[in-house]
Amino acid sequence: MNWPASVTIKEVGPRDGLQNEQVFVSTADKIAWINQLSGTGVTSIEITSFVNPKWIPALADAAEVAKGIERMPGITYSALVPNRQGLERALAVDMDEVAVFMSVSESHNQRNINKSSSAAFPILREVVQEALSAGKSVRGYVSTVFGCPYEGPVSIDEVIRVSETLFDMGIGELSLGDTIGIANPQQVQRVLDILLKRFDANKLALHFHDTRGTALANIVVSMDMGITTFDASVGGLGGCPYALGASGNVASDDLLYMLEAMGIQTGVDQEKLLAAAIFIQEKIGRDLPSRNLQVSRSNG
Repeated sequence: MNWPASVTIKEVGPRDGLQNEQVFVSTADKIAWINQLSGTGVTSIEITSFVNPKWIPALADAAEVAKGIERMPGITYSALVPNRQGLERALAVDMDEVAVFMSVSESHNQRNINKSSSAAFPILREVVQEALSAGKSVRGYVSTVFGCPYEGPVSIDEVIRVSETLFDMGIGELSLGDTIGIANPQQVQRVLDILLKRFDANKLALHFHDTRGTALANIVVSMDMGITTFDASVGGLGGCPYALGASGNVASDDLLYMLEAMGIQTGVDQEKLLAAAIFIQEKIGRDLPSRNLQVSRSNG
C-alpha cells in the first residue's frame, strides 16, 4: 500500500462535536477547550457554526467564542456558515475560513437546511463569492456521500454533481462526509476511484463518523488512494442532529495513535490531545467513545 509521509488532521470537535450535545458547554469552557486544542499542534480548528441559534442551541454563543479564543499563528480557525446572514456574523469576528455545506440527498437537505439543493446552491454561491472577496478561504462539505439515513444508497453521479458545483463556486477544499458512519473500505475505494479521476487528491478531505467502527479502516484505504487530509474530533465527540443514530467523528486521538504507529507525521502531540479530550469529556458529563480515552481510564 502507498502510505503518505504526513497527514493533516483537521479538528472539528468544537463544531461538529458539540452541535449534537444536550448539555450546554459554557462559553468560558468552550474558549478554554479551543485554546487547549490550539496548543496540541493541529493546524486547523473548526470552532463553531453561525447558524440560527434556534436550530443549533449548543452553538448559540458562536460570536462570543470566536472573539474570546486566543488565536495562535499557523492555525486556521474556521466556522460553518449556512447563508449570507451567517457569513456576516462570521466576518464580523474575523474568521480565517468559512465552510459551506450541502448534502447529496434531497431528504437530508430538507431536514438539515430546509431547502432543496436547487434552492440552496444560489445562496451558497453568494456566500462563497462574498467570503472570497473578503479575503477568506472557503471550504465545502458534502454530506451523505456514502449513504443517507432517509433514502439509503446515494448516486455517485449526484456526488459528482454537487462536488463540481461547489468547486465551480470557488471553494479551495472539499470534505466528503460519511454522515451516518455507514461506509466500508471497499465502498470508499470505489467512490474515490471515480472522484479522483475528476478532482485532485490534495483538494479533497474525508470526514468519517465511526458509528459502526469502520472509520479508521476507511481512512487507511483513503490514504492508499492519495488522500492526506482528514476531519476528526477529540474523544470521538459528536453526531448529526439530522441523522438519527449517527455517532461522533473518528476520534482525533485514535487517528493520531494509528498514524504515529505507522510512522506518518502529523505534528500533533498525543498527550496534549488526550488532555483536551479528557477536559471536554468532563464538561459534558459522559464517557466519550475514543479507544485511547478508554485505555486512559483503565490505567487510572
